[in-house]
Amino acid sequence: MTVKVALIGTGGIAKGHREHIAANDKAKLVAVCDIHKETAERVAGEHGVSAYTDYAVMLEKENIDAVFLCVPPFAHGTIEEELAAKGIHLFSEKPIGLDPAIAEKKLAVIKKAGILTSTGYCLRYLDIVEQALDYLRDKTIAMTHAHYLCGLVETPWWRVMAKSGGQLVEQTTHIVDLIRCLAGEIERVYASAALRVMGDVENLDIPDVCSVNLTFASGAVGSLDSSFTQPDMRTAAEVFGRDFRLGIYKNRLIIRDKSGEREVAATVNPYKAQDDAFIDAILTGDAGKIKVPYEEALRSLRVSVAANQSAASGLPVVLEPSGRSGR
Repeated sequence: MTVKVALIGTGGIAKGHREHIAANDKAKLVAVCDIHKETAERVAGEHGVSAYTDYAVMLEKENIDAVFLCVPPFAHGTIEEELAAKGIHLFSEKPIGLDPAIAEKKLAVIKKAGILTSTGYCLRYLDIVEQALDYLRDKTIAMTHAHYLCGLVETPWWRVMAKSGGQLVEQTTHIVDLIRCLAGEIERVYASAALRVMGDVENLDIPDVCSVNLTFASGAVGSLDSSFTQPDMRTAAEVFGRDFRLGIYKNRLIIRDKSGEREVAATVNPYKAQDDAFIDAILTGDAGKIKVPYEEALRSLRVSVAANQSAASGLPVVLEPSGRSGR
């Protein structure tokens, strides 16, 4: 069997997915859709497939097993529900939306339909993450520290809060998800944010710096810094405990404890690994191959949105055990 795949959205993030699908002999790209006709036709021409500007028409005309949803967070509409109604498996890029309440309703529809889902939280597919989890398995975590620091993303919608949710929701969500993976669920956030030095950027209304205090369900505490004021890109997710510290820095794992310091480099492409796992899960019916299904992605979205709410109100936001937020 070959998994017949379509793309909704053919922008920059979709390029990698196209390449991975083409390299996977268990999958075949059959159609692409983008609201920009020229872009859809160009991408379709590169792969010899059909191009559409209306995804509903594509879903009606094409025989599709799975869709890679690569649209901006503000543009999801009812796509997930329509895929679920047709029994089409869903890979959604992160973030899965802007409003956790809407995403929760989508999740209910997805569960009822029984389709498989995966999301673009690729960092969990790094082999060094599994090694980190193995090391932490018998450890008590006291504190975490994480950051996502980079430059301005030139995409116009990215700089508009109503369209992207800001850097915390659209970009730093990768680190939110990774720190949740390493240290467990977050139950309280208390954030400060400001637009300090990027106010001259046209049509920008999102904070350029943000700092979030975290309290974990385990009792551990942590912090997360996010900024797009830098000339380079640096990311980190660090975990501290008695006599040890562990950190993942892009594709490197560094552990320091009483036995000394050791460093391990990742050996897998996490983007390809996540796409291959999704295809394999469809073929085998084994959802265990998927590390971040829609429901798990929703938990990370709730944390990022709660941090935005806290920064806006000046008050801490408590996340209930379900991941829902409330003061």
